[in-house]
Amino acid sequence: MNTPPAETRIADALAWARKRIPPNEARLLLRHVCRCPDTRLAAWPEEILPAAQWEAFQRLIARRTEGEPVAYLTGEREFYGRSFLVTPAVLIPRPETELIVELAVAHFAALPYSRVLDLGTGSGALAVTLALELEHPKVTAVDASRSALSVASTNAIRLGTRVSFLWSDWYSALKREERFDLIVANPPYIAENDPHLIQGDLRFEPLVALASGKDGLRSITAITAGAGRYLNDGGWLFIEHGYNQSATVRGLLADAGFADITSWQDLADIERVSGGRWTG
Repeated sequence: MNTPPAETRIADALAWARKRIPPNEARLLLRHVCRCPDTRLAAWPEEILPAAQWEAFQRLIARRTEGEPVAYLTGEREFYGRSFLVTPAVLIPRPETELIVELAVAHFAALPYSRVLDLGTGSGALAVTLALELEHPKVTAVDASRSALSVASTNAIRLGTRVSFLWSDWYSALKREERFDLIVANPPYIAENDPHLIQGDLRFEPLVALASGKDGLRSITAITAGAGRYLNDGGWLFIEHGYNQSATVRGLLADAGFADITSWQDLADIERVSGGRWTG
């Protein structure tokens, strides 16, 4: 593998890694191994890496060249300005999902109290962020994966907030009398035969969190159909979907009885989130 000598400088390690992976990923992985800020790498390029750190860095680079996501290699990913722990049991939080947080804050920040339900919480990125960004919310987060719930609860504890976690296949474990002011969801929405599922980083993420039926709409259909049963009058549903699914999702929301149905664009000008207001 044309490996540098055992006594390797920071600059040499980065130069070696940049021949294999993008420079930004190389620096991020070296920072992770060294447990240091980027400023140290920049200020001390001649510093010799300890043998253990150099070996660990080589192993991470080898795994990244095989396609393993950086977030799984470091065990964390930033979401809405906070670091969340991630494992292969959960979907890696993505910037476009932050749009749901922005919409929730815009609609509910002025309320002194609100009840929030996060469906398919995964790492807990949405649930924990909303618990921190809204004013005195009561947040419930559900997932059908116990492993995912373990990751999410750890993130809630690390970030110092309270979220009620429940093992549930969408609404199945909720009490009939429970009502919420806001339901959010980033469900699986890729078609099960989509070739992207066996390419790149997606190969390593949990399939159950990515794919949903032949058209990718099975989970979204279940969520929109059941939401009205658990929303207070005037409550909102915000749901993330695929780049070409907004019109279909708006149709599902209309069929379910929602009003004020809208789709919102992410930073790439793609309609990424659709939602509506429940009128009872």
